Amino acid sequence: MAHNNHRRDRHQHENNNHIHLNPDFDNLNLNENPALRGAPEFFENLFFNGDFAAANEDEEMFDAAAALAVHNLNNNNNNNNLPNNDEVEPSCWVFGYGSLCWYPGFQYSKCITGYIKGFVRRFWQGNTTHRGTDEKPGRVATLIEDKEGITWGCAYKITGSTALDYLKQRECKLGGYIILETKFFPRVASYDTPFSGEAVHVLVYVATPDNCHWLGEDTLNNIAEQIVECRGPSGHNVEYLLRLADFMREEMPDVVDPHLFELEFLVLEKLNQRQIPLWSVMGVAPERIRRDSHEEIKRPPTFEFTSRIPERKLRCLNI
Repeated sequence: MAHNNHRRDRHQHENNNHIHLNPDFDNLNLNENPALRGAPEFFENLFFNGDFAAANEDEEMFDAAAALAVHNLNNNNNNNNLPNNDEVEPSCWVFGYGSLCWYPGFQYSKCITGYIKGFVRRFWQGNTTHRGTDEKPGRVATLIEDKEGITWGCAYKITGSTALDYLKQRECKLGGYIILETKFFPRVASYDTPFSGEAVHVLVYVATPDNCHWLGEDTLNNIAEQIVECRGPSGHNVEYLLRLADFMREEMPDVVDPHLFELEFLVLEKLNQRQIPLWSVMGVAPERIRRDSHEEIKRPPTFEFTSRIPERKLRCLNI
């Protein structure tokens, strides 16, 4: 435990002035971000101009999968006492466990922290369009099935098709991920959430060994080495890792993710050995996300989980 605390303290000391989020993000021009210069045309059309017109042979497959998932989510969420109004646009929840935690890139109405069961987070997916290149693919997070596993992140509530179209491009077409459906458990429950502490069905994007970007398992040291060496149109691979670790530390300070935090320690150590300043790999700080706004609403005490002691009669004995 002391060893882990030492690593966390060292990380806090080294990146205190660089990783924490910047409230002045609204005044920045993303086109002036050095980390994003030199992006290929299709990438600029997607993330700067919002042009989703690029054709892809898997287009129909992605559309069908997303439509089916949203249909199932709406049916499941309607069963959780959500209002059923035909005039309201369909909505769903999307779970993020990687860059979506700190840079969603789409409009949403709520963001709630929590976890899903049956998976663990691993940096086994390659990336050539965001945090690496074809010559040097970066390492990004995916989920690996584990019956005892729990992965913490955040769920976004989205309405309409615009956000799903964006995610289809970002995660499926460019990232190599597929769409799964699972249950999300909120960290804080209140009447402000539609499920009041119960699990809600969410969409989650997962990379499998079948996709062309898959890198697979390796030693933590080798993965850290690859992360330090890679950079892509969205910025340095180190930024992806450190901002995810920072999100976990800020939002869930009591949660331990050995794979993530061990990689963080190794990467910071390698940067220090190579005398690479942290500011040179971090890019522009993203906009601060207001998560768990429902924490401000306190639930009235119900005593539903209070245990009762059986009543007993005391008998006086004359001794």
